[in-house]
Order: sequence, then C-alpha cells, then structure tokens
Amino acid sequence: MANLDLRKFKALIFDCYGTLVDWEEGIYQAIQPMIQRVKPPISSREDVLLAFTNVEKDLQAKYPTMLYKDILAHTHAELAARLQNKPAHPDDAQSVAVAEVSARSGDSVQSAITTAGTSIAASVTLSEARGLTDEDIAFGNSVGSWKPFPDTIPALKTLSNHYKLTILSNVDNDSFSKTRTVLERSDPNYQFEFDGIYTAQDIGSYKPDLANFEYALKKLKDNFGIEKHEVLITACSLLHDHVPANQLKMNSVWVARDGAVMRQDPSIATYDLKFTTLGAMAEEVEKKAGTK
Repeated sequence: MANLDLRKFKALIFDCYGTLVDWEEGIYQAIQPMIQRVKPPISSREDVLLAFTNVEKDLQAKYPTMLYKDILAHTHAELAARLQNKPAHPDDAQSVAVAEVSARSGDSVQSAITTAGTSIAASVTLSEARGLTDEDIAFGNSVGSWKPFPDTIPALKTLSNHYKLTILSNVDNDSFSKTRTVLERSDPNYQFEFDGIYTAQDIGSYKPDLANFEYALKKLKDNFGIEKHEVLITACSLLHDHVPANQLKMNSVWVARDGAVMRQDPSIATYDLKFTTLGAMAEEVEKKAGTK
C-alpha cells in the first residue's frame, strides 16, 4: 500500500460530507433540540450518530431519487418517532411514495418542480406533503451550516495545483451550493475551484450505488480525457466510497478522520493509502512532487 505513487493520478474524486466537511458534528449539533427531549436521554454522541445513520441509510435505499434535504427531514422525523416509540404518521407511506414518483418522473406537483437534474416538487415539498414539523424542515436545511475540517480548505488549494478536483456526494444541488461557496471562497488565502460536481440529485441514486461512480468516471473521461486508472477516490466513508472503489478496482485513499463513527468498520473495504487528515495527504503530494 505504501508504494502507491500519488503522482500518477490526474483527478481526485472526493466525498464531501465526512471527508471535507465535519458532517458528524454538523448532524450532532443540528439534532440536539430533538435529542434533548427524548426520555430517557441519549448521553452518547456515538449512539446518537449511529441511530441517525441507520434511519438515513434505510431512506436512501428506499427512495434513491429523493432530494437529500428531504432525506434529512424525514430521517429527523422518523428518528424522533422511533426514539419516542410513536407510530409513523398515517400519511407517511403515501406522501413519500407520491413524492418519489414525482422525483423520478418529473411530474408537476401544483405546477412547481425543480427542472435541473432529478426533479422534485419545489413549492409543495415532501415536508409539506407529509406534514413534517418546522424542526424537521430546519434540520433538512442545515447542510449549509456544517463546517469544514480546519485542514480542508488549505489542503484543497494545494491539491488543486496537482489534480482535477471533483466532488461525488450524496447531496442535493441547492445544499451543496452553500457548502461550495464556503470551501472555494471563504478564505481569501486559499481560493480554488472544483472541476466537477456530481451529486445524488444529478445521478438519481445514492452511494454506494456503483452508478454514482460510473457517472463521475464518464464525466471525467468526456470532459477531461481522464481514464479510470488516473482517478483516485479520496474519502472517509469506507462503506460509501471504498467498497465501491474495491468493486470497480480503483485506487483509493482513506482519510480516516479522528473520531468518525459512521460507516467505519475497517473490515469492509481495502484502500491503498491512509491519512488522518486531508492536510497530511496534501503535504505528502507536495513532498513527492518536490515542491516542499
């Protein structure tokens, strides 16, 4: 593993939330108002995050074209119901199914749809159809407030000098647009631009579906002439990113963020290199390139 030559790659495919942005802390802080009401209270941060991810994973698998902010809103509502041993809303199954059909087919719901990528109602959203609370909806819209890891932005600037930088994320375009502004433009000393953004909304499925990676690889080939063997998966989530990389026989770097608890069973995937931060990877690239 240690013999992988980082100089042979032309493009990096990043997971965003968990690798570049501290999504676990973002989720944990945003979910606190609901968690504080649970009796008996859940004292363990790990238990909260694992409970969240189990619900989210189920929803993503069942509704692959649902916008991520709606996945988050429904996850919040479903988790609250499970923790309080309450039955699901009686209209949940029907309203989610209707929204899923709308998302898949692009049908209009009260004449308002998002036309870019996978379509879903804009004015009459899943949240309104289901009758979610304001708190559920706020949680779904919290992505833009999740903060990057301290090393992320300087590392991305450094890596942009050596690779095409692309994002392959289980997110909707509106939510990522807020994160993108923070990553690319919030620090005047480290400004750069991503070369490609590939979201679950564009693709119509969620990682670890191989279709997401095949979509990104096709875009890199079509737009930049970069072949699969010249692409390096760079991600924290073993389940979402390294398992598919193994299946596609792609090289990968595990950014093993300290304290990450979601989808981090080391036995489920292999990887070529491991760094504890993206900053450490950027330093290694600079060293190999002879610029540091």
